[in-house]
Amino acid sequence: MTDRSERGPRGRKPGPRRPGMGGRPPKPDTPRHDDREKKAPARGKEGAAARPDGRPHSKRFGRRPPGSVRKGAGAARSERPAKDGERPRSAAGFARGGDRRFRTDRPLRGDPDRGARREIGRGPDRASKRGRKAEEGIDDGRIRLNRFLSNAGVASRRDADDLIKAGVVTVNGKIVTELGTKVSPTDVVHYGGQKLSTEKKRYVLVNKPKDFITTTEDPRDRRTVMALIDDACTERLYPVGRLDRNTTGLLLMTNDGDLAKKLTHPSHGAEKIYHVTLDKNVTKADLDQLVKGVPLDDGPAQADEARYVDGASKREVGLKLHMGRNRVVRRMFEAMGYEVLKLDRVVFAGLTKKDLPRGNWRHLTEKEVLFLSKRK
Repeated sequence: MTDRSERGPRGRKPGPRRPGMGGRPPKPDTPRHDDREKKAPARGKEGAAARPDGRPHSKRFGRRPPGSVRKGAGAARSERPAKDGERPRSAAGFARGGDRRFRTDRPLRGDPDRGARREIGRGPDRASKRGRKAEEGIDDGRIRLNRFLSNAGVASRRDADDLIKAGVVTVNGKIVTELGTKVSPTDVVHYGGQKLSTEKKRYVLVNKPKDFITTTEDPRDRRTVMALIDDACTERLYPVGRLDRNTTGLLLMTNDGDLAKKLTHPSHGAEKIYHVTLDKNVTKADLDQLVKGVPLDDGPAQADEARYVDGASKREVGLKLHMGRNRVVRRMFEAMGYEVLKLDRVVFAGLTKKDLPRGNWRHLTEKEVLFLSKRK
C-alpha cells in the first residue's frame, strides 16, 4: 500500500511519465496522409478512369454494373417477396432508403383507393381548383346564398348563415331558410328591404361632346354616351341625370343606384354650373331675374347664381343651379328672349372637368367617391 503523499492530487497513483511531458510512451511513427504514395489511375482513350476489365468509368460517378439500382431512380423492384402483413415494397420505397425509411401507412402512387382515402371525412378536395369550383358552384354560375350575401357586403359567410336561418333573406320574393341554397345571377335577392347586387361599384366621369344622346339605347340608332365608355369597365353603367344632344360637359356614369338617386332627387339636388354662350349680350337686370325666378310652363325656375364669365364678353354667362328639369337652362333664357348658342356643364356635384379633354372619361378616385357618398 502506497503512502498518501505518493498519490496524485486526486488520490491516484501517478503512472510512468512521458519524456518531456509525462504520461504514456509515444506510439511508433505512422505515415501521414500527405506522405502516402499517390497513384494516378490509368486513363482510357476518352480520358476517363479505366476499370480492370477495360470498361471506362464515368468521369464523375463511374458506371454501374447492369441491373443495379441507382438511389432515387426507382427503376427496379426488390426480389425479396413480401412477408405476411407487409405491404409490397416498390421502387419508390428504395428511392427513399429502403424499408427502413419507407412508411407503409402512406398510399402508393397508382393506388386505386388513394382518391377515396383522401376524401373520407373531408368532402371535395378543397386544395384543388376543381374541388373549390364543385363546392362553390362556379361551373354553372350559381353560388351559395351565404357567399352571395358576403360578396354583397352584408356579412361574413358564417353570419350570413345566421341571417338565412332567421328568415330575413328572400330570393325571388320567397323567404329562404335552408342553408346551402344556391342562387344564379338572374335571381333577385333582398335583405332588409333592399335589393342586393354583387357587382363592383363603378364611377366614371365623362366629358360629353356634341351629338351624343344621354341614354343607354336609341331606337333611331343615333350615337349614345355608352359608346364613349365602351372600354371603361365590364359592368353596365347608367347616366346620372341627362344632357341634351347639343349640350356638352360633365356626365357621371355609374351602377350605384343609391348614389344616382341621391344626386338626382329634388330634395338633394347636386349643384351644376353651366357656361352659357348666348346670341346677344345679357343685361344685369336679366341676370338678377334668373336668380329671382323665371316663369315656365311647368312652374317657375330659378338659379342659385348668375354672373358674367370673367375675361369674356357679356354674351357669356355662368349659371349655377340645383334643379334638374328637362332643358331647364335653355328654356329659362328662351323665356327671356335669348337664344343659347353653346351650353357646357363645367361642374357637377363638386366634380370638375380639369385635365379631362372632350370625349374622354376617367374613373373617380376613392376620395371623390367618398365625397359624393357623404353629401347631404
